[in-house]
Amino acid sequence: MAVSTFKRGLRLPTRKTATEGKPVEQIPPPKQVVIPINQHFGAPNQSLVQVGDRVKRGQKIADGSGLMTVPVHASIAGVVKKIESRIQSNNTEGLCIVIEASAPEGGPAEGADTEFLPPLDAFTCTREEALARIREAGIIGMGGAGFPVHVKLSPPPNKPIDVIIADGAECEPYLTTDEAALTEKPHLVVLGLAMVMKITGVNRAIIGMEDNKAPLIPMIEREIRMGDYPGDIRVGLCKTRYPQGGEKMLITALTGREVPSGGLPMDAGCIVQNVGTLAAIAEAFTLGKPLIDRDLTVSGGACKLPKNIRAPVGTLLTELPAEFMDIDYDILRKILFGGPMMGTSVASIGIPIQKNTSGIILMTGEETWMDREGPCIRCGRCIRNCACRLSPVIMNINLETGDLDGAVKAGLLDCIECGSCTYMCPARIKLVQRFRVGKQRFRARQSLRLERQKAAAAVLGKG
Repeated sequence: MAVSTFKRGLRLPTRKTATEGKPVEQIPPPKQVVIPINQHFGAPNQSLVQVGDRVKRGQKIADGSGLMTVPVHASIAGVVKKIESRIQSNNTEGLCIVIEASAPEGGPAEGADTEFLPPLDAFTCTREEALARIREAGIIGMGGAGFPVHVKLSPPPNKPIDVIIADGAECEPYLTTDEAALTEKPHLVVLGLAMVMKITGVNRAIIGMEDNKAPLIPMIEREIRMGDYPGDIRVGLCKTRYPQGGEKMLITALTGREVPSGGLPMDAGCIVQNVGTLAAIAEAFTLGKPLIDRDLTVSGGACKLPKNIRAPVGTLLTELPAEFMDIDYDILRKILFGGPMMGTSVASIGIPIQKNTSGIILMTGEETWMDREGPCIRCGRCIRNCACRLSPVIMNINLETGDLDGAVKAGLLDCIECGSCTYMCPARIKLVQRFRVGKQRFRARQSLRLERQKAAAAVLGKG
């Protein structure tokens, strides 16, 4: 099989050996969960429950009315103890529903603590019914961005899609849950992919993987043959190169197309879905199960028992017994939610697992940079290794001088925040963090301009 890739990028140490090939272990039942009511990219939700309410596993507990919303469901059965603001994995405070596990009065009965949706045949129901099911199941992109999947599968008519890509590259160091999904749930991944093809009316799909997962190909191809699904489903092998798992890079590697500046995958005729998302879609139809459990990798030098785990959404690592999750706090120096390149550094281990939490990396001082920033020496390494072919040094200079428009012109909004520039910078300049702040400043400015335009229009209308 031919191996494809994209230009530039990095060859990173994968650091996956601690969990590579390990099965996903179900965590011991947690005594409580802390579930953020907003775990998606889009409009905010509102709580549907109150303190003291008894909820079932799978019951909808938060929802919103906007297009860009997905509901949140209880991941365990129990009683709502608190509804309060908590620090989340993005380092901001958000409203969370705290559920304490407890059995119903009279003892648990078969199915009494579970409230799933009725099964639905994705291949015979209407497109509208299928999209409604995906939304009601609370499914978002599980690769990290948290974009509502029902919106992603509804491109506008002027954006025809002819390829669906299943993203199983998993290029981030340490993380191995996508590999585990392809190993343990290939039937669900392929079934979910076939369902997406049916919903979107696309007849061609590619399951993209890096060549370090080549041994999984025969098993996946067997599932494709056994499923006997309509359309052309194939496996596409890419070089193990960072950030191969990024949508734009994967599209280029597998199709030869390029997402235009300021564009989305749909502008290249593609829809990209993480393999874990596809498995969740299959479960939403066949079992009626909402997205209430998350597979993730817990690893790093300060983790004594690195493993892939399956945990109810809202689980805190601090709630797990030491014999299951042992952390060496003496050498713990950095906690990351996500991978080491694109993940977010948090101040505490007591932060809830969310739908888009792909991993928690517990790093020692030897695994992370402790150096202070130095002055830029104009070496150009950030430019040579940028997978999006941008000029990070120019963007950074513009941001330092307050020229936000200049930074945008240099490609700020096209940056995928992969961290390659930061990794290669000999001055240890935190470029990605600066670009994230720059994007926030730009969006805030655009929002302010829009508000001023609305206010001016209202005044003129009254006049």
